[in-house]
Amino acid sequence: MATLGNGGTEIYPLVLGSNTFGWTSSEQDSRTVLDDFVAAGGNLIDTADVYSAWAPGHSGGESEIILGRWLATSGKRDKILVATKVSQHPQYSGLSADNIEAAANASLLRLGTDVIDLYYAHFDDDKTPLEETVAAFDKLVKEGKVRYVGISNYSAERIEEWFRIARENDLTLPVALEPHYNLVTRKNYETNLLPVAKKENLAVFPYFALASGFLTGKYRTEEDLKGKQREGMVKGYFSQEGLEVVAAMDEIAKSHDVAIATVALAWLRHQPQIAGPIASARIPEQLPALLASTKLDLSADELSTLDKASAAVPEK
Repeated sequence: MATLGNGGTEIYPLVLGSNTFGWTSSEQDSRTVLDDFVAAGGNLIDTADVYSAWAPGHSGGESEIILGRWLATSGKRDKILVATKVSQHPQYSGLSADNIEAAANASLLRLGTDVIDLYYAHFDDDKTPLEETVAAFDKLVKEGKVRYVGISNYSAERIEEWFRIARENDLTLPVALEPHYNLVTRKNYETNLLPVAKKENLAVFPYFALASGFLTGKYRTEEDLKGKQREGMVKGYFSQEGLEVVAAMDEIAKSHDVAIATVALAWLRHQPQIAGPIASARIPEQLPALLASTKLDLSADELSTLDKASAAVPEK
């Protein structure tokens, strides 16, 4: 088990993403996935107040509502940690102090809980002074509405500035970082963010760990994508070099008798500072391959093969 930065809270080495809840996952499937994840030892659920405002007829908060209903009826609140995010909900855009407070209260209501275990600044807001944002997160911690603070989609420079402001003003320090990182998207994390994560001992939880499904191996041609709900998200990962990464994973997966997705997540688990990749299961049948990644140890040769193949991928 990894720990949550300097906080010491133990985290199962796979985080359940819930962006599909109420979007591509039915409520019943979402509940089954949650039950199965916790039964396997999983304890961190990742959501955001904006999930899934992009879907037709949705307004944001759908994922939190489904998660909240499960928390209310499952009796498992004390077994799990809830991570959610602020800045992108259509009604609560940005990171001003008033907006952060209002968005946190709305998330707490939808989740039906008294405390958010890990609260992320979802995207940087250059229209709001960072001092105001950092103080607003600290206020939520001191009020007992948030346990830990996290940062997502910030540049290394802005993360360092956040820490400087927090230290100079004796405010709550972040313990988690959620970056875009996977076998076909490596440069920004490894070059820019990893040094800061190491310096500040941030627990890193990569999102798009499976590149929106591209790294599951089910999309081998652009023809495979046509008409799929994730078509637009997956298309950006397509390249011949990316397909060669999938082919390399396929060989390794066969040698271990596991799914390709299992290999992709296991590779992330082997990378520096990673506490656990975030992955979503649209239906319960997809979850076992994700869980298997927590037990798959890749050899030095296998890691080298994947590193070599993924280093050739052109990042856009």
